[in-house]
Amino acid sequence: MAKDKVSAEWGELLFDDADMQERLSRPTYKKLRRVIEYGEPLDLDIANEVAHAMKEWALEKGATHFTHWFQPLTGITSEKHDSFLTLNGNDSILMAFSGKELVQGEPDASSFPNGGLRATFEARGYTVWDPISPAFIKDEVLCIPTAFISYTGEALDKKTPLLRSQVALEEQAKRVLNLFGRTPRRVITTIGPEQEYFLIKEEDYLARPDLRLTGRTLFGCPPIKGQELEEHYFGAIRPTVNEFMKELDDELWKLGVPAKTKHNEVAPCQHELAPIFEHGSVAIDNNLLTMEKMKLLASHHGLVCLQHEKPFEYVNGSGKHDNWSLSADGKNLLEPGPHPEDNLQFLVFLACLVAAVDEHADLLRMSVASAGNDHRLGANEAPPAIVSVFLGDALSPVVEALINKEHAEASERELMDLGVPQLPAVLRDNTDRNRTSPFAFTGNKFEFRMPGSRQNLADPNVVLNTAVAEQCERFVDYVADRSDEDFTTVAMRFVRHTFRDHQRVIFNGNGYSTEWQEEEAIRRGLPNLRTTPEALVSLLDADNIALFEKYGVLSETEMHARYVAKAEQYAKLLNIEARCMVDMARRLYVPAISSYAGDLATSVAARADLGVSSPTEKALITTLAKGIDAIWGLADELEKVNDNARTFEDPGELDNYYRDEVIPVMNSLREAVDTLEPVVGDEWWPVPTYNKILYYA
Repeated sequence: MAKDKVSAEWGELLFDDADMQERLSRPTYKKLRRVIEYGEPLDLDIANEVAHAMKEWALEKGATHFTHWFQPLTGITSEKHDSFLTLNGNDSILMAFSGKELVQGEPDASSFPNGGLRATFEARGYTVWDPISPAFIKDEVLCIPTAFISYTGEALDKKTPLLRSQVALEEQAKRVLNLFGRTPRRVITTIGPEQEYFLIKEEDYLARPDLRLTGRTLFGCPPIKGQELEEHYFGAIRPTVNEFMKELDDELWKLGVPAKTKHNEVAPCQHELAPIFEHGSVAIDNNLLTMEKMKLLASHHGLVCLQHEKPFEYVNGSGKHDNWSLSADGKNLLEPGPHPEDNLQFLVFLACLVAAVDEHADLLRMSVASAGNDHRLGANEAPPAIVSVFLGDALSPVVEALINKEHAEASERELMDLGVPQLPAVLRDNTDRNRTSPFAFTGNKFEFRMPGSRQNLADPNVVLNTAVAEQCERFVDYVADRSDEDFTTVAMRFVRHTFRDHQRVIFNGNGYSTEWQEEEAIRRGLPNLRTTPEALVSLLDADNIALFEKYGVLSETEMHARYVAKAEQYAKLLNIEARCMVDMARRLYVPAISSYAGDLATSVAARADLGVSSPTEKALITTLAKGIDAIWGLADELEKVNDNARTFEDPGELDNYYRDEVIPVMNSLREAVDTLEPVVGDEWWPVPTYNKILYYA
């Protein structure tokens, strides 16, 4: 029987388990599988055989080069291609790939963001094979997922601390499970990143310098029609977009990326792709690969994929929901079961998570901080900057009862009769969805909704993994200190006290409400770090440094380097946006508005010669002239304040200056331009408007 198309193509470009079994000797295969499945140390003696097998497989697939595929602090991926070609000494060639080339590479470490860990004259850095993530072929290149470190061993990437945090969490979670009589071989995080994005016509993208240079529209008045009719969400997919989505699915499936769900999102031109859950670091690798493929394949259909957190004002921004859970030998540790009140193991891990989020809310907010995400958080289905935990109708009564030392009882799932005999009864979930909650329990996992669409999810997962590891260790120590008492009694007391001490972070209401943001959250003492400069300083906090150092995730030097790198990126992005705004104002908007005003004035003068007067047109010319003066003056002011940013050397002071001095002028310049957009003739307006960009056939 012939295979279906998906089964036949699945993993075609992935060096997967079947390829390993076929091409490796049995002893080597077993050693490599133990590394992948059980986290055992890698035996470097197998590297040559694995490298040879990878090369032979890649050559058969048409590959000519290999690369170490890594994740520098830019947040995206990087690669340097080397061919398999080597000279044989007699004018002939060989196609070779050694174990040394597989295990270690050497890209330039000084030209990537490094926060001061590398100087320009200290260029050496290393990429190191990550055997957990399988190799794959992309554009006839064998891609080997790797970590990226400096000459002296510091992490220069997103992946290294992620892998370290997974090790720390696994160690502490196993200690917790040991107390319950379980000895799992492996405890891993599972992640399912929901990727939101916009697709617009390439011709509109190319006509907007702000989109090309910054990823978002720096100007643009509200569209006549936004998302208020709520008709785009889950609506019929445009044929062009559907063709793109089909090609994307095909390409991702060939790479072993388990793309599962695709649909229209809330905003016009906005869409979403969600995969099946995978091992944490593999899921993040696959999400980065997905983002790259989205951008590449969109061009095949005359489209451009926008992954900025807020490419258009007045409609939804794009997030990347980080669905996080913990699994021991394939069993979900956050599965509450039918009676969570009696599931002590679940309650312990739930309590650890709530405490972790409360105690390290500042780090979680920092982990998603960026200039782009500052535009998104707080509205249009994006949670506010206040970190809170949503538990829902099923778990909230259990937690409240435990705190009050009452009998805990979860609500039963209700069977809903729809009143139509032909329609089956529906079993209602115990937990509703709260789109305004940053950290929401959704049945058997938590959904962290704060990350932006461009986010490398390594950052928030490093924080989450490490913070939960700390709480798991706290539970183990709590039990050890009371070894003379009954374990169940001690564990329940830990759960009750933990929920009591961290009850302030549990909030099931509307995160957008003024009462929550301006009154209740303040009363509870929850931090509200509204902007990136406020959030980034948590990387310099002594207690936070101690946390990461304790679990071997990040050193103080690495923490400081990340602060500098993130702070520099914030300022650099805003500098580019400010310069782009000045350029567009002077070279596009002012000439276009002036041309329209001139043509209008000529028309008014011609009619005046005929004895026809138009007070409305004269008033409009005056409005346009005043508008031109305002735009030019604000462009001059923006250029001046932006140039003044060069006087700041401290990255924190520079970021504060951009937030407090530059952004307000940027906002004023945008308002001055946008005010004139509705009154200037369409053929004179120099760039496509929201009405055109967001609504295409």
